[in-house]
Amino acid sequence: MNELKEALRNIEQNHKLFLQQQFTFIGALQRTRENAHDMIRPVASISQVQSYMDHHCNNSTDRRILNMFLNICNDLSKLCHKLETLHSGNNITNGILERCKLLLSHSNDLSTIRAKYPHDVVNHLSCDEAKNHYGGVVSLIPIVLDCMKEWVTHTEKLPRHLLYKASGGSAISEKRAPQDAPARAAISQTPPSTHLEAQISASNKDNVQVQGSKHIQKNINDTENHSGKLKGPWKPPGRHA
Repeated sequence: MNELKEALRNIEQNHKLFLQQQFTFIGALQRTRENAHDMIRPVASISQVQSYMDHHCNNSTDRRILNMFLNICNDLSKLCHKLETLHSGNNITNGILERCKLLLSHSNDLSTIRAKYPHDVVNHLSCDEAKNHYGGVVSLIPIVLDCMKEWVTHTEKLPRHLLYKASGGSAISEKRAPQDAPARAAISQTPPSTHLEAQISASNKDNVQVQGSKHIQKNINDTENHSGKLKGPWKPPGRHA
């Protein structure tokens, strides 16, 4: 988990650098759209930005900033898949990841999404730019970052055994342990009736041993009496009354 949180922080730092160059990004989109004769429709998908950079970009500055946007989107997509392998999933976290994957899909329509407060990326655009051209594409990264941070928050509240090892191993053994616990408990615990039978058996055994000891002692006394060694109380020799 710590490794993934660090990766998320690194992406956030790259996004902060990108935000400082938002006007450069909008300028690059404007020029490449003009070169593509595509001035009517909004910039509505990652694949559209990729196409502008690959086929309609004429200077290194525009290429650099468009590539920076695409790299951040790619890093977010990779991190999203890592989050899937880390956590076995519940309704909340799976829903968050599904939204991230949908937003980061290269063909997904971004034209209607808008980043809200505290993000101000849309506010840096003119009304026309925000409404008709770039409001969605500038909102993509902030919204996905918020979703991933929300995923981390929910995941940290879950029981530890639901998490996979961040190194790439699975939590099968950890998940299996609680399931096997009842079986182990059933094996280790003897039914009450068996305990009772064992106690009765042990008690009977003790009684037999005690009775056997008494019987042996009685036989010894009888033998000694018959031999005359202990026949009646002992009296000193002499005259008797």
